[in-house]
Amino acid sequence: MSKLFIVPTPIGNLKDITFRAIEVLKEVDLILAEDTRTSGKLLKHFEISTHMQSHHMHNEHKTVENIIQKLKSGTSIALISDAGTPAISDPGFLLSRACIENGIDIECLPGATAFVPALVNSGLPNDKFVFEGFLPVKKGRQTRLLLLAEETRTMIFYESPHKLVKTLGHFCEYFGEDRLVSVSRELTKLFEETIRGSAKEVLEYYTNKPPKGEIVVVVGGKSK
Repeated sequence: MSKLFIVPTPIGNLKDITFRAIEVLKEVDLILAEDTRTSGKLLKHFEISTHMQSHHMHNEHKTVENIIQKLKSGTSIALISDAGTPAISDPGFLLSRACIENGIDIECLPGATAFVPALVNSGLPNDKFVFEGFLPVKKGRQTRLLLLAEETRTMIFYESPHKLVKTLGHFCEYFGEDRLVSVSRELTKLFEETIRGSAKEVLEYYTNKPPKGEIVVVVGGKSK
């Protein structure tokens, strides 16, 4: 029986990959990739020729059993996502759980993830925080926001650029216009940007300057 390696990949700057990550990706028998075209560019850059197989949110329920059988037969496998650490708002949880249920070892390498630098950059309290990932798009969104309005810990969200203004508007509505917010965009990339201020100020900024790229929003908790 082999083990599953969970390998973080850079969120932008290719130099953020670790020596160990490159070593593992070269030595395993198979790499599970969220998008083989995206990951193919990364592997080519680091001269990694390991065979890849697609493993994403639309097929992971169907492929988990087959992957478990490969691991049991001695195939060493690494799981990567398009960027960052697998299973953090990306595929990975189902496979990890299945490995644990089947007594298969898991080794998760430390490495790149977007929310940690965004949290540290924000200047908001980080001794206690809650990671919310993506808010519900429609059903359950209002209920979640009403619940989070009472949260006293710093909150971290992922958001797409075309929904950011709407989400900031909801923060103004449910959390209050004065709630402190930090938006980090394109972390580690050429046009990295962090905008801090009240929910109202940050909303006004992005209303006038539509955002692009990957976005992490950090929101201060409710004052006690």
